[in-house]
Amino acid sequence: MIICAGVGPGHLDFMTRGVAHHIANADVVAGFDAVVEIIRPLIPVTAQIVTMNYRDQVAQLKRVAGEHHAGKRCVVVFMGDVHFSGFQYLQRVEQACGHPVDTWPGISSAQVVASRGKVCFDETTFITFHRRGDIEPFKQHLVHVLDDQRNAIVTPRPWDFMPKDIACWLLAQGLSPDHPVEVWENLTRGEAHWRGALRDCTLEYSDMSIMLIRALCA
Repeated sequence: MIICAGVGPGHLDFMTRGVAHHIANADVVAGFDAVVEIIRPLIPVTAQIVTMNYRDQVAQLKRVAGEHHAGKRCVVVFMGDVHFSGFQYLQRVEQACGHPVDTWPGISSAQVVASRGKVCFDETTFITFHRRGDIEPFKQHLVHVLDDQRNAIVTPRPWDFMPKDIACWLLAQGLSPDHPVEVWENLTRGEAHWRGALRDCTLEYSDMSIMLIRALCA
């Protein structure tokens, strides 16, 4: 058995009981280093832990697939929810295994931001740049979302399109500098790390950050 499970936005209080059950009964638990550290207290002492990073993930997932094919119960952990911004990682798991795998939903950081920021999803669009490859279509989509007077919850791309880059690019496209912006880094806290106008979003943030760009009419 192998299952891909979302562990929530970074604190065990936001993990579902179903995901915790899968981890507690796993023979192998695998995932990126930072994600595994979050759920380490739940991993059985008898379980094998396979951590990975961007450079070695393909090789490490092959190890996990081998354990799966040997009959071990394997859980690959994802930050947040598998289907909010982890689909490329899910594809790599399935490529390593050679078949589709089951997924278990988690609470996404986007859901927590919506709750903290008191915005509803029927007036808000979620866009993730946390992907490899060309992001230009998604950048244009963000412009259209804001032009349509919708809020945008945005996951940055850690290596080249962070909150200050997103703000700078939007301003260059002619977006109003008055759009209210919030940047969140630790969603287990009750307050945004930074609030201000789009024009003033110039600080550096960690790769665990997420943005809420509010519509001007909101």
